[in-house]
Amino acid sequence: MSVDQTNVVDAIGIDNSTGEVVLTITDHLDWTENGRKHLFLLQEKLNTYLSFVESGEILETYPNAKDRAVLIDIVGKYQLSEQAQAFYAQFAQIVEGAGIKFRYRLFSGS
Repeated sequence: MSVDQTNVVDAIGIDNSTGEVVLTITDHLDWTENGRKHLFLLQEKLNTYLSFVESGEILETYPNAKDRAVLIDIVGKYQLSEQAQAFYAQFAQIVEGAGIKFRYRLFSGS
């Protein structure tokens, strides 16, 4: 699964060091090719994740999430474009205001 499968949660688990529930999105798309479509797909995927958390479906699917902080973790293959950086900054403010943590990181491959 990946960012272009916008209606599914890619991965869910518990971070043993923090105790947070981590919802992971894998993003293999390059930002230089059709960046607008990439942002649209990402926004749709993030909406799916937010709905998953806010609706309580997360607790039905993954009962271990009860009473834990939630982190949406996007693991990307490519460095963010300027437009993507602006999108991520804005999105982070919105979700962190709702009590959900957010981060983007590059896949290291090792």
